[in-house]
Amino acid sequence: MAVTSKVTPKKEAVVAEIKGWLTGSKGVVLTSYDKLDVATDTQLRRELRAVGVQYKVIKNTMLRIAAKQAGIEGLDAHLEGTTAMAFSTEDAVAPAKVLCDFMKKNKLEDPGILKIKVGMVEGKVIDEKGVKALANLPSREVLVAKLLGSMNAPIANCVGVLSGIIRNFVGVVEAIREKKEKEQAA
Repeated sequence: MAVTSKVTPKKEAVVAEIKGWLTGSKGVVLTSYDKLDVATDTQLRRELRAVGVQYKVIKNTMLRIAAKQAGIEGLDAHLEGTTAMAFSTEDAVAPAKVLCDFMKKNKLEDPGILKIKVGMVEGKVIDEKGVKALANLPSREVLVAKLLGSMNAPIANCVGVLSGIIRNFVGVVEAIREKKEKEQAA
């Protein structure tokens, strides 16, 4: 007798919710947390929440179905063991940055207490190295400030050159005025 898995409306709702998280998020990181103690997990969740990142424990089967429905390929190979999903709808870098910084700060990398499985940025799957590289990027605000600074530099230089020309012109006019006054006085 074959065992068939009946998809209940509750499971369909969970899959739909996960699919929504996958498709609506700019940045997603899947982790393995099996050796993480409750206090450390609570602190991690607090830090993620502070920057607007949600963190959910997810069943691999449900995630696999949701990814398939969303047309996302490349996650199946990473869906073994425990899986938690950190995701942000606002910032693609935030989940990776907070997780990697938290792992370094709490020395969780070497003993493998918290492991990064895989990530996604704007719907594209990236490996663990890609997630760590993403975490090392400056924040969005820093990148925008650098861009604006780069755009502002030529304008500031142009203003400096133009004001120098005006200063020189004013100096020449002043010299001519003084020369004419001396000529009239003589």
